[in-house]
Amino acid sequence: MLDQDFYQFLEYGICQAFNNSPDEEIKGFWCDGVMPSAANPGLIGRKIELKAFIGKDGQSAYELILKLGNKALSRYSRQLDLKECIPDTDNPNWFYIDTKKRTMEIQLD
Repeated sequence: MLDQDFYQFLEYGICQAFNNSPDEEIKGFWCDGVMPSAANPGLIGRKIELKAFIGKDGQSAYELILKLGNKALSRYSRQLDLKECIPDTDNPNWFYIDTKKRTMEIQLD
């Protein structure tokens, strides 16, 4: 289920991931909010498009793509909480960010 509680939990996880990242370019980044995308609300294939505010000041708008693994897709289809599908934020491989295109992808379990 995508609700305000999930968005806040994801926002906090993104901030932790930036702090734990070995990539110096994003080390000082933080996330100041996650919200639904007005352009494409809901599930498209195995992806959900969101908007996130990211950067050194936390104010640059990024397209945020959630890629749903089997567990996340199953939970989403049953309208269950997806927080447990967010990988460990200590692992730097759970997300990809392109600061030039202002996009970020997160792979959920």
